[in-house]
Amino acid sequence: MRSHLLGIPELTRTPAVAVVIDVLRAFSVAAWAFAGGAEKIVLASSADEALELKARHPGWLALKDGAPAPGFDAFNSPAMLATHDLLGRTIVQKTTSGTVGALAVADARLLLCASFVVAGATARLLREHGAQEVTFVVTGEEGRAEEDRACAEYIGRRVESAEVDVEPYLRRARDSRWAAELAQGARRGLPGVHQDDVRLCLETDRFPFAMVARREGALMVLRSVPAPPG
Repeated sequence: MRSHLLGIPELTRTPAVAVVIDVLRAFSVAAWAFAGGAEKIVLASSADEALELKARHPGWLALKDGAPAPGFDAFNSPAMLATHDLLGRTIVQKTTSGTVGALAVADARLLLCASFVVAGATARLLREHGAQEVTFVVTGEEGRAEEDRACAEYIGRRVESAEVDVEPYLRRARDSRWAAELAQGARRGLPGVHQDDVRLCLETDRFPFAMVARREGALMVLRSVPAPPG
């Protein structure tokens, strides 16, 4: 399988198969949300769109990263999301990098959103689809985020072999600039950051599902899909 790692600014065309990576934290949060019983996640293009969707669907839960904002129910934090009842819920997610990256390749024939917690399942789904060429969209730091690049490379290796040592990839993620900033933010009591966030985001192959995004009417919707065994 041929792999290309591109930042969002480097996307010049829509790839046939795209895997959008946001380890810290959007697509780790999404995976934990599905594990908590969420039905689907709507990827919003802006905070205003997220709030408009929430206003039209009062039962939906809106989350964003960054500072608290009126109208939003939750933070983009896997640890903090665990305090919400997610069973059967629809979540509207707007983040700085992850949702932007997914919307940038919204017309891909196969579009997966991934992080370490669903890395193995994502690789198995790519293998099942017989993907010969995959574009990994590295959303953090305009394509330079070490945690996202490490995850993309790990998934690429896992497509070829189930026997891959994850520790070198996890070490890069743990030592990344953004992991350090999140840890510092948690120590300072920064709103929307929890001391367990980095740990939860790096629980490799925690879940047996992949996450597929596709258009459903006017919305871009992310859903969990069981991955084949192996």
